[in-house]
Amino acid sequence: MNQENNKNGIDLSKRISEPATKSQSGEWYSGPYVSPTAPKIIRWLIKYSGGLIRNEKQAAYVIFGFIVFVVIISLFLIFGRGGESEREKTFTPPAEAPVEEVVPPAEF
Repeated sequence: MNQENNKNGIDLSKRISEPATKSQSGEWYSGPYVSPTAPKIIRWLIKYSGGLIRNEKQAAYVIFGFIVFVVIISLFLIFGRGGESEREKTFTPPAEAPVEEVVPPAEF
């Protein structure tokens, strides 16, 4: 649309990147389409990603990556204790100080 025909001064040259879709209530919105049969966590992830995750496939990849990350961290914490841990060290008490004999004071 030409800017000459636009009387309000609004730039109409930019287009919406995603097509508008109709929600279940009948209202139109321009957001990513998520099937109603998708798992709730995938719908939640798409909704709150701020536009970074655009479809169910990307959401599944993000969830899979998160699971792999958690498993790696768990394995590192379980098996990654290099060498001897603090609990496995044998306790050797310090040498006892020599006991001095206590002599009662002499009575006169």
